[in-house]
Amino acid sequence: MGQYDRLILMAEDELTQYSTDARKIEKLRQKIGLSVSAAEQKQVKEQLLAEMPTDPINKLITEQRQTVALPFWGIAGLGLLFGISMSQSLDFIATIAGGAIAFQIQKTGWRLQAKRLVLQTLQEIEERVRKPD
Repeated sequence: MGQYDRLILMAEDELTQYSTDARKIEKLRQKIGLSVSAAEQKQVKEQLLAEMPTDPINKLITEQRQTVALPFWGIAGLGLLFGISMSQSLDFIATIAGGAIAFQIQKTGWRLQAKRLVLQTLQEIEERVRKPD
């Protein structure tokens, strides 16, 4: 596993903690500062900048993944409800499809949010190196 993947996993781990973005960045900054060299930080930052989405749909998923996935969770729930109440096995397809789409949106949004957090952390580290207190 390369530094890039390791940093993304560290950011995903920080996303599971209930705290502000500033606190998450501070904790990540300490971890990155201790374990990743400046050259590797620059390389990861360039890779993240190249990968960050520019289209509006992926930006929306990055910022509001739960809101975007909510209608698909609703479709999955309605498919389950109608499938059970009306004994129609065809409605279970909506449950499977809606659930799969919602899960994929959540997963993609989570990954994009972790990448954004690593990018913000690397930018903050770079700023602190330029302007020491």
